[in-house]
Amino acid sequence: MSSALLPASAVHPPHEPALLAHYRHVRAASEAMVADLTDADATVQSMDDASPAKWHLAHTTWFFEEFVLTARIPDYEPVDPQYRYLFNSYYESVGARHPRPRRGLLTRPSLDEVLAYREAVDETMLSLLISAQTDAEAALIELGLNHEQQHQELLLTDILHLFAQNPLKPAFAPELLAPVIADPRPAAEWISLAGGIVAIGHDGDGFAFDCEGPRHNVLLQPYQLCSHPVSNRQWFEFIEDGAYRAAGLWLSDGWRWVCEQGIEAPLYWEERDGTWWQMSLRGMQPVDPDSPVTHISFYEADAFARWAERRLPTEAEWEHAARNLPATGNFVEGRVLRPLPDRQNTAGALRQMFGDVWEWTASGFQPYPGFRPGAGAVGEYNGKFMCSQMVLRGGSCVTPESHIRASYRNFFYPHQRWQFTGVRLADDA
Repeated sequence: MSSALLPASAVHPPHEPALLAHYRHVRAASEAMVADLTDADATVQSMDDASPAKWHLAHTTWFFEEFVLTARIPDYEPVDPQYRYLFNSYYESVGARHPRPRRGLLTRPSLDEVLAYREAVDETMLSLLISAQTDAEAALIELGLNHEQQHQELLLTDILHLFAQNPLKPAFAPELLAPVIADPRPAAEWISLAGGIVAIGHDGDGFAFDCEGPRHNVLLQPYQLCSHPVSNRQWFEFIEDGAYRAAGLWLSDGWRWVCEQGIEAPLYWEERDGTWWQMSLRGMQPVDPDSPVTHISFYEADAFARWAERRLPTEAEWEHAARNLPATGNFVEGRVLRPLPDRQNTAGALRQMFGDVWEWTASGFQPYPGFRPGAGAVGEYNGKFMCSQMVLRGGSCVTPESHIRASYRNFFYPHQRWQFTGVRLADDA
């Protein structure tokens, strides 16, 4: 996987136009992620919510072929007309598609054939990128690249879920030397924020998804955020206090989910002789008490907040708190591939707001005031999912660093937890 994480200058000549260089870098990163996978690894689908690795590779290529090449080149001939059906995800206006729960049955095309598909599309795309683009074309290509970065994260989390079902518990990547962690580690503390009338949403400088706007004003009452995300050590206490058996801590839907699914701990946790272990992209590892807890659902995050006599932040509170912080942290480029303890001993400040774990908020994924989806098929990208899902903020240890910003809105259903999802507590001032 190491080649996936090379800096952009290592995979393109420095004199190339920025969009062309970005295209080369993102596309190369996806392929490097699957360099050590077998065809079987890249084909199997472990659950309906996940997709095979080769499907991710093909779908992100289909996006460029369908929305860029077909529109730009009048006589464009698709690499394989059947791929339009196989690798469409949810774009109703494009046409029929292979059912999502059955993507793992696509034993053909093979991984090699999918990589050849990518190569063919890339050859045409690179020829196009050498020529001038209109602003609309450049924006569409930039959308496609950010779309592929989303799928890079999904590819890694889907592989983790797949390998976790294998009794051999294989590692996706070999273990690295342990990173240097600050000692003594700063204790969690409460950071007060004044609130007031604040602007929320993307400011228009650089790329953003449509759901990040329009920018608008929100009234926030004074509030507090915990300086750190909730740790595994805190989660041990939550478990030991019987919280997974305490109905009064849970939302009604959450309690039903706990009971029906037999939930007793975060996803991938396994108790061995009184010690908690967890499956990771580097195989089975002991749970690190000082790292942020991850692979928890919204239901678990909400129950923990109630157990701790606190609450979850709203997404507006989270964005307001993070807006002037650098979007740096433990991202996929660091090659750790799991959340880490705080690596600095700075007190009196918010820590780990970006990277490590996506942080659940109390906010449903709803349109901002004045939101209008774009015209055509790409208008289906976000708007039609604004129902029954909860917003997460901040990125994770498998998010590309260039992909994240304070206004970024991720969203999942409240029961889902195969992503690197965690929680940071909030409270009224």
